[in-house]
Amino acid sequence: MRFRTVFLVLLLVLLAGFVALNVEEFTRISTLNLGFTTLQVSLGLVMLGLLIVTLVVFLASTLYLQSRHVLEARTHTKELTAQRELADKAEASRFTELRGYLESLALAEQQRETALGTVLADRFAQQQQILLARIEQSDNTLAAYFGQLEERLAPRPGTLPSSGLTQHNANTAFR
Repeated sequence: MRFRTVFLVLLLVLLAGFVALNVEEFTRISTLNLGFTTLQVSLGLVMLGLLIVTLVVFLASTLYLQSRHVLEARTHTKELTAQRELADKAEASRFTELRGYLESLALAEQQRETALGTVLADRFAQQQQILLARIEQSDNTLAAYFGQLEERLAPRPGTLPSSGLTQHNANTAFR
């Protein structure tokens, strides 16, 4: 229990004990002037009745305020729940849109990479053809150079390469 409730119950118990101890004084009859008339009643019971009426009025007003507060809290809770659900749906929608956007970017990037790969493969093939043509041309040039070199170095029929002797004379000279 809260402190105020405990304090109120304790105060009521003390008041009830006080009334029980002084019941003769509370029930003693006295004359009360109401302004337009006078009455013969027990002043203690009138004051006790007024205290009880005041207590009941305050308890009723407190109960009314508490119940109104609870109803407002429920209304606010329902509104907050509805707003939260709306925000969650909006966030889910944004995530869906973001996923779609990212997927479209990924697809575009993949298409760009495929196109770039095709272009690179074509360029590599082109460069390979050019390189093979140059190698073949270089082989032909080297073969021509070697052919010319062999022609220069090859002995001519009938002469020795180092002297002007004929082959026949050379053969007889070595025997």
